[in-house]
Amino acid sequence: MATLTVYHLHVSQSERIPWLCEELAIPYELKAYKRAPVMAPPEYKALHPSGSAPVIQDGELALAESGACVEYISHRHAAGALFLPPTHADYPSFLYWWHWSNGTFQPALNSALFVSRAGLPDDNPRMVALVDRLRRVLGVLNKRLEKNEWLAGEQFTVADIMVVFSLTTMRYFYPYSLSEHGGVLKYLQRVGAREAYQRAMKKCEPEMELVLGADPPKKLFGIPSK
Repeated sequence: MATLTVYHLHVSQSERIPWLCEELAIPYELKAYKRAPVMAPPEYKALHPSGSAPVIQDGELALAESGACVEYISHRHAAGALFLPPTHADYPSFLYWWHWSNGTFQPALNSALFVSRAGLPDDNPRMVALVDRLRRVLGVLNKRLEKNEWLAGEQFTVADIMVVFSLTTMRYFYPYSLSEHGGVLKYLQRVGAREAYQRAMKKCEPEMELVLGADPPKKLFGIPSK
């Protein structure tokens, strides 16, 4: 009987948590919630004071924030699996990329998304600056993945679990292309071939087409593509 409950909001970064559990073979109960119609429904927001996804329940503990949930599950239920120890040669790289997704990449995407949804033209200075920032961020990631199988180096780690949402499902909200980033595209093919990733996405997003290629989805979440 699973003691861990994962509360998943459809089309959100909470997909990271079922994927982690599948990679680590940790029993869990998945409870999925549909958006109403775009934001989380009231019953999901009531799960935790943050009101955001993901949320996990482990006994009396309710925990939010995807990075915190990943770290808690790995260390409490799997002896730190998929984290590299400080003694590992690739530890500095792991530490950087583990924090990079939510510290650099996702904020760049969120900023571009918010400004684009405000209806600013493409040549607006603010929009130009944000698009250029995202281009540079993706360039850094692509350079890393051209020379490394996984973000930390040779080993698949939680750093990879953190970054994939921003490269895939996030494009249902902000439809950027990866056509100029061959290293990233090859990386996504490796991710898509992982059985744990396939199992997790079938469980938490059975109706969603996975965005693992160069092009963004034709239909965005909640609005039509331009």
